[in-house]
Amino acid sequence: MHKITIAIDGFSGTGKSSTAKKVAGELGYTYIDSGAMYRATTLYFLEQDVSLDDASQVEHALDTLDIRFEEGHVLLNGQDVSNEIRTMRVNEHVSAVSTIAVVRHAMVAQQQKIGKGKGIVMDGRDIGTVVFPDAELKVFMTANTRIRAERRQSELAEKGIIEELNVIENNLSQRDEIDSTRSESPLRKAEDAVEIDTSNLTFADQVHKIVSLAKEKIHAS
Repeated sequence: MHKITIAIDGFSGTGKSSTAKKVAGELGYTYIDSGAMYRATTLYFLEQDVSLDDASQVEHALDTLDIRFEEGHVLLNGQDVSNEIRTMRVNEHVSAVSTIAVVRHAMVAQQQKIGKGKGIVMDGRDIGTVVFPDAELKVFMTANTRIRAERRQSELAEKGIIEELNVIENNLSQRDEIDSTRSESPLRKAEDAVEIDTSNLTFADQVHKIVSLAKEKIHAS
């Protein structure tokens, strides 16, 4: 069967990653979490005390990190950091790291290399606009900020991390502002993307909607 590329973009906390992963599973596609790549990079920068204002430090750090995906786990230089990259510490710095041009160029190059063979679902903030502008299906997910904060709080609680709702909501609002206004690959909806507001949708509903859209594209190809 003909395979396509599915690009899912949108704001943090809209359910992009969990939805994309499930969609990939139902279609038998490969799931790539681009956000995890930026989070892993941010974690590495924090661990190495990299100054974001020092271009040489940033470039050296990028040359010495290795990010891989294995059986649903994110490996940073061979270490499983799947939980560490979801902490508030990383949340508070990931948008700043993501605004750095050389970081984005490095991540985009890796993502494009991974996606050459089609049959993938990748989520992030610039997948449909920058990474895969020719993707057959582009989806842009959005949701109410308070609802997104509640979802993120639940995700953190499942990992044993307790955080106040207003702290999470403020962090999301700040990240929205940074991601939408950055000069390098800002978060925006691609002109040919299908917008899905997940505020009042169940997880199953949003997965079903995207799988249905994907099947329409596959059969039309």
